[in-house]
Amino acid sequence: MISAIAWVPKGASKAEPAVAELPSKDEIEEMIMSGALDRSEDNGSEEEDEDMDAGAEKQSGEVAQALAVADALGKTSKSKSGTQLEDLTDGLKELDMEHYDEEDDGIELFSKGLGDLYYPSNDMDPYLKDEDDDDSDEIEDMTIRPMDAVIVCARNEDDVSHLEVWVYEDSDDGDSNMYVHHDIIISAFPLCTAWLDCPLRGGEKGNFVAVGSMEPSIEIWDLDIIDEVQPFVVLGGTVEKKTKKGKKKSKYKEGSHTGEVLGLAWNKEYRNILASASADKQVKVWDVAAGKCNITMEHHEGKVQAVAWNHHVPQVLLSGSFDRSVVMKDGRVPSHSGFKWSVTAEVECLAWDPHTEYSFVVSLEDGTVRGYDIRAAKSDPSSESKPSFTLHAHDKAACTLSYNPAAPNLLATGSMDKMVKLWDLSNNQPSCVASRNPKAGAVFSISFSQDSPFLLAIGGSKGKLEVWDTLSETAVSGKFGNYSQPNRPKT
Repeated sequence: MISAIAWVPKGASKAEPAVAELPSKDEIEEMIMSGALDRSEDNGSEEEDEDMDAGAEKQSGEVAQALAVADALGKTSKSKSGTQLEDLTDGLKELDMEHYDEEDDGIELFSKGLGDLYYPSNDMDPYLKDEDDDDSDEIEDMTIRPMDAVIVCARNEDDVSHLEVWVYEDSDDGDSNMYVHHDIIISAFPLCTAWLDCPLRGGEKGNFVAVGSMEPSIEIWDLDIIDEVQPFVVLGGTVEKKTKKGKKKSKYKEGSHTGEVLGLAWNKEYRNILASASADKQVKVWDVAAGKCNITMEHHEGKVQAVAWNHHVPQVLLSGSFDRSVVMKDGRVPSHSGFKWSVTAEVECLAWDPHTEYSFVVSLEDGTVRGYDIRAAKSDPSSESKPSFTLHAHDKAACTLSYNPAAPNLLATGSMDKMVKLWDLSNNQPSCVASRNPKAGAVFSISFSQDSPFLLAIGGSKGKLEVWDTLSETAVSGKFGNYSQPNRPKT
């Protein structure tokens, strides 16, 4: 299944991402000691753990390092470690690396046949031409061009959680091509993502994705590195310490969430700032560059499902909760309790209108979508602020929504009823202009592209990424076609 989707702006990715260096033996041992390579679930008994530790001590240094590297790359599992160890040990014995430099008498290493012919240049050698062609094709596939769109999908498949980095190639003749460029194995079931360009590695901008999961930590991954086994930054989470009796005991890091991270929002104006929503009923504001939590807010009485920064006033933050409320806090007035709106069901998703600073929408578990104007908000919690509109959008939970960044009043919604719908919100009188069953199963995440604003990425329970060119719908092109010019980066 695909649980979350994030577009990467065109031109933000490196043309040729770097390949991560495999960790050294010392680094692997440090990861093992810190628990970074531990599985999220461990059903083994203490006796089994002791047996495994005793067996590990008997392994040679080379075997231990090879196993740890393979485990870090997600190639092994505890249940098969014994068999794989035997296979690896047999393989090393067969190679007989200790006697590698000793020549065997009577063995002719090189032939005297036609293969020894000399060619004045590599271009004339038929054995090298195909290899060069394959290398050039591989380099071309791995190159991300400035005009390529990139989509990051957070997915779980066969109990393996990972991020897939897709490249979407579009052309002027209408043909498109989409493929997985690389993937990243992550430690826990992903629930939400947020792309950010905070220059954590120096320079002017970076290319990172924040991932919230079933764990209380937030992982920040560098999308410009392939085969990476550790996140660049981890916000919060737990650390394991051994007690006097030798048992491991987990402790939350300072400022950490204590529940699943359900929602994330990056602040595009203050680029080192990330907001998070959690099942622990808290909203936190993080300084990603410093790797610490700056602000913790506890204004909800239930799990906090979603957060969103205002596009025009970046100090203003919305949060929506299972307690059937939406709260707006203004960072410029930290002492103010904020403004609160009560809704009819648990909050699934919320979003600010990118075309005005005063409006936002919230989607609910009962399938409805409500729109609000903050100018009508009342500071008295006992006073109810009425919605600008109430839309019965879906038959089941409206899990996700996305405003079109170019066309005012165009909103997309996705639902557990497997449908994606496009709405015209003009004059606060919503009307459906198009609907589609993308065959993605229950729809968990949708997102319009910032660069090609009528491309809508869709992910759901079936685990298949879909991209809908909404301008192909006659009603959409008729009403909003004049906003269709894409934002193309310089090549």
